[in-house]
Amino acid sequence: MVITARSAKDEIDAVADEIRALGRRAIVAMGDVTKEDDALSMVQAARSEYGRLDILVNNAAIRRQVPLLEMSLDEWREINSVILDGAFLMSRAALPLMIETGGGTVINIGGVTAHIGAVNRAHVCAAKAGLVGLTKAIAREFADRNITANCVVPGKIGGKRSASSGASPNMGTEILRGREGEIGEAAGMVVTMCLPHAGFMTGQTVHVSGGLYMP
Repeated sequence: MVITARSAKDEIDAVADEIRALGRRAIVAMGDVTKEDDALSMVQAARSEYGRLDILVNNAAIRRQVPLLEMSLDEWREINSVILDGAFLMSRAALPLMIETGGGTVINIGGVTAHIGAVNRAHVCAAKAGLVGLTKAIAREFADRNITANCVVPGKIGGKRSASSGASPNMGTEILRGREGEIGEAAGMVVTMCLPHAGFMTGQTVHVSGGLYMP
């Protein structure tokens, strides 16, 4: 496994150590998903260490809160650059290696606010909604090369939040399960979509939100 991040080196090293403690291989590749050269470098790290890349999870995001009428173009572009441009650049860098080695899967991590809206997060809602379209485009364009693409949309997930996550948004919607989700419940769906028995699923958006949103 290759774990990537733009900053917080100590935290990402700790995650790699946890994976190694389970008897698995893990390496760290620092980089900025908004930069083409960094995206290529992070994919190259997988090639160098493992000789292949079977799974790409696009999870990079920042979630600032700004009223739309006060939002600058730079603030709009910052969020979209990380969430949407980053997923595009990482996918574009990874797909050729997947094709070369016979296939793979792309998982984009969406956001429930893209489907139900949120106050002061127009930029985040728009960027996360864009991931749904990107997912469908990849699924259709690369289906004949044994590549699947799906989008996992977590709802309100509890636990420690990073500084870039911002406060939990006001969604004004009831969680039918009556609680916030657990990290493992969202991560478990990502794992499921990467297993062989999910090979017939592609182009789909799957919500893990305790009924917060029901398509």
